[in-house]
Amino acid sequence: MHRLAAPALLLLGLGACSTPPPPAAPQPEASGPPAQRGEASYYGPGFEGKRTASGERFDPGANTAASKTLPLGSVAEVTNLETGQSQRVRITDRGPYVKGRVVDVTPKVAEKIGLKHKGTAPVEVKPVSAPTETAAR
Repeated sequence: MHRLAAPALLLLGLGACSTPPPPAAPQPEASGPPAQRGEASYYGPGFEGKRTASGERFDPGANTAASKTLPLGSVAEVTNLETGQSQRVRITDRGPYVKGRVVDVTPKVAEKIGLKHKGTAPVEVKPVSAPTETAAR
């Protein structure tokens, strides 16, 4: 028994002396649409209850937005670059159709990120998630 234990201990000892594995390679960033920078504005009072491009009725108290490029049903984080305030929104509509503007948000979101008083603000729109299967329908 003593003869069998010595090789086993030797193997265990050699395993402890081996070099550690190399560090994991950095993971590539998630593919998808890149963040956009531009101006944001917000919907005026005449849109309440009207149908959006997604078919939903516009709710000025919701965390939703319009984008020309992000898929309907996707979620994005809109950050006011002047205030640093952010809100997550779900893309339910198309637009804005004013040069330099990248997103229209609801009055609720405009208030939360500090752009309601001025009407527009420079923002970054960062995609967070793709539309869910049910949202895509």
